[in-house]
Amino acid sequence: MFRSKPKPQRIDTLIGAGTRIIGDVQFGGGFHVDGHIKGNVDAKSESGATLSVSDSGVIEGAVAVPNVILNGTVNGDILAHERVELGATAKVTGNVYYNLIEMEMGAEINGKLIHEARKGGAGKASAAAQAPVAEPVADEATS
Repeated sequence: MFRSKPKPQRIDTLIGAGTRIIGDVQFGGGFHVDGHIKGNVDAKSESGATLSVSDSGVIEGAVAVPNVILNGTVNGDILAHERVELGATAKVTGNVYYNLIEMEMGAEINGKLIHEARKGGAGKASAAAQAPVAEPVADEATS
């Protein structure tokens, strides 16, 4: 009934509160932002990498990372290949594409929440199961 949260991942890279980066960032492992990034943040979808943004952290750009833990601000779309956690102080101006999502009361999203099942496994099976049903309906409607 209750799922345990994943263990906190170690932080391999830290952007401090007084730091401002202008440009895109690609990373692997754990990446924590207390500062400001003006650019896209990206990690390979199969890497299992985690981006965490603190209350004071700001990202102005798109985020495409397997796991996102957001307590700060993102001005851009978020694509969380595996999981996104939005804390009570999270603010997103953009769409959030997710496989699994957890939101605390107070989180703000000015955009759409769009569920995207993981590639492989159940996502393909459910799409394949729906395809035969949709085709005959379309054929009957045109005849």
